[in-house]
Amino acid sequence: MAEDLFFHFLEAIPSERTAALGFRDGKRGTQTSRTLMLAELELLLAAVPRDASRERYAQAVLQENCLGKRTASTRKLTLQRLRELYGLDPGIPLFRIMRALWGGHETGRPILALLLALARDPLLRITAGPVLETRRGSEFVRQDMADALDAVAGGRFNQSTLDKIVRNASSAWTQSGHLRGRGRKFRQQAHPTPAGCAYALLIGYLLGRRGRRLIESPWARVLDVSPEEVMRLAGEAKRLGLLDMKQSGSVLDIGFSHLLTQHDKDLLHGAH
Repeated sequence: MAEDLFFHFLEAIPSERTAALGFRDGKRGTQTSRTLMLAELELLLAAVPRDASRERYAQAVLQENCLGKRTASTRKLTLQRLRELYGLDPGIPLFRIMRALWGGHETGRPILALLLALARDPLLRITAGPVLETRRGSEFVRQDMADALDAVAGGRFNQSTLDKIVRNASSAWTQSGHLRGRGRKFRQQAHPTPAGCAYALLIGYLLGRRGRRLIESPWARVLDVSPEEVMRLAGEAKRLGLLDMKQSGSVLDIGFSHLLTQHDKDLLHGAH
């Protein structure tokens, strides 16, 4: 279930390193008030250059109102929620790499956004199991998501808050392509791209997985395809220069020399 997929996955490396790389853990999450905010993210990333600073993102939202919000308070709150989900700071490796993959891979953007949001929203992570374990074509049972949240959160949420998280998270998984429908939602096949595959494998790599364990990680499961298809997408990602991959017999070596900076590697290995 959900706990098997995501609840303990941050134990792979020390928490101070995961935070420096851009991961967020804890008891709160943006899904209590917002969804994936994919439309807002697309507008914002279209409004600022790829190498924009943290301050430039804030300027685009607060002063230039690139998201078309009516009041200053709404702009401020929207910026806060987008930062919670995505970081919006090139100093955060997970965001910087997602932004690098964003521009040339438009059809892969929903899964790129979902993967980063999962890394940064503990509540959204809990909802992964109920969604991914629903058989394609079947109606998604919202109560399964509510039960997973209640079990992991230890009864922390009242019924009203729990219902809101389920609505928002269900919408997030709809925006990513894993669910379809408005009132009643049904499981459907998501459509990952080589860029999304590279990003999913990179997240697993940052959390300590190597070789074939990357292909079997919870992050690779978000791609919603078989391990064989993950390997095919990884091969395409290699041809696009998004990752390094070598295979010799049963030994698989995957690296990210083009996406990770020396600073990222120092954070990953605990260097100061």
